[in-house]
Amino acid sequence: MPADPPAPMGQDIAQSYRGLLTERIARQLEHGIRSGEIQVGSKLPSERELAAQFGASRNVVREVLRRLEAQHLIEVAPGRGSFVREQTSQHARHYDALYRAGRPTVRQLIEARIPLEVEIVGLAAERADEAQLAVIKQANDALLKATDVVDKAHADLDFHDAIAQASGNPVLRIMLSSISGMMFEMMLRSHSDPGIGEPGVPHHPEIYAAIAARDVERARDHMREHLTLGLRTYGADLDVSVDVMARQHIEALLSQAAHRR
Repeated sequence: MPADPPAPMGQDIAQSYRGLLTERIARQLEHGIRSGEIQVGSKLPSERELAAQFGASRNVVREVLRRLEAQHLIEVAPGRGSFVREQTSQHARHYDALYRAGRPTVRQLIEARIPLEVEIVGLAAERADEAQLAVIKQANDALLKATDVVDKAHADLDFHDAIAQASGNPVLRIMLSSISGMMFEMMLRSHSDPGIGEPGVPHHPEIYAAIAARDVERARDHMREHLTLGLRTYGADLDVSVDVMARQHIEALLSQAAHRR
C-alpha cells in the first residue's frame, strides 16, 4: 500500500509532498463530479481502491474525501461508502465546470479578474468595517508566514475572498468564488515559481494598507498592478489553458519533492 513520504525527507518536505498530492487527487475528483463524468448518486471507490488508483496513502485519501464532503460534493454514509451529491445553484463553484469546458487560458483568467477585483477592492476600501479589516490582515499575515506552497496558495485565496466579503456586495463575492478553483491553481504556480513573482513588490501588504486607509484609488491601483503582474511574468504559459498549466505544474512540484526524499 502506498505510504506518505518517510521521515528522512524532513517534516517540511513531507508536508509539502502530501499537500500537493492531496491537491492533485481532490482536483481530479472534483472536476469529475462537477463535469458530470462521475454521476450524481454514484458510489466512489473505497479508500483502499482510491489509494491504489492514485498511488497515495489512505490518510491522504481520507483528507481528500473530507474536503469533498465539506464542499457538499459527496455524502459519506458510515458503513456504506461515499456517494456523489446532487449539486444545487447555491454552490457557486458549480460554474467551475462550465468555465473549464471552454478551456480558458491563464491570460483570459487574468483578464476576467482585473475588472472584477479592481471593483471589489474599491468597494472594500469604502465599506470594510474593523472586523473585516482584521480578517483581511489575518489572511495577509498568514500568507507572509507560510513556508509551504499549498499553505501560501490557501492564504492567498483567503486574502482575496476576505476583500470580496468586505466589499459588501454578495453578488461580486459569489462571482469571485465561482472562479476560485482556477485562481487557486494559478496561485500554486505563482508561489512556487520564482520566475512569476517580482522580489520586493509587496502587493498584498500594499493592498491591505490602502483598504485600511480608506484610499479607494490607491487600493484599485495596487490591485490592478498585482493582477497584471502575471501578464508580464507568465511568458508562454499565458496562452495555455489553466487546466493544462495546473496539471503540469503540480506534477513538476510532486516530482521535485519526490527527488528530495
